[in-house]
Amino acid sequence: MDWLAVASADHVEIGKRGGFMQVCHGKGGPLRRIGPGDRVVYYSPSQRFGVRDGLMQLTAFGTAIGLAPYRHDMGGGFVPFRLDVRWTEARAVPIRLLLDRLSLTRGRSNWAYPFRFGLVPLCQEDMDTIAEAMGAGHSPADMPAPPRRPESPQFQLF
Repeated sequence: MDWLAVASADHVEIGKRGGFMQVCHGKGGPLRRIGPGDRVVYYSPSQRFGVRDGLMQLTAFGTAIGLAPYRHDMGGGFVPFRLDVRWTEARAVPIRLLLDRLSLTRGRSNWAYPFRFGLVPLCQEDMDTIAEAMGAGHSPADMPAPPRRPESPQFQLF
């Protein structure tokens, strides 16, 4: 299955460096829908969390490799769920370039409405279109494995 997740680009970058993803402010339920081998793409409405800067880009592409979400203590009482992901080399792409090509958004004036849930299933055709646009043609098997469950970083994510 294929998924579109939503997070600010700065938070996506933290997940890429750590080899994981989080959604919906650390909730586990949405991540339980994602299985090993599922492809995921992040849509980032903004560059920085909490700032309306109009970025609106697809910012990361990868494949879920974790069997199940796990909790990670980030300090300060924040213990979100994460799922391990093998991130693929991909370039960020403004979503506006793809709106008329994706069945999820084509012909919809309020195209971002479904994104409010934080995790949206995508059809294979849409994900293939996104992968092509992002230049994410490398097989996940060709990419180095991400680090396993990194130690608590000095920042808060999602």
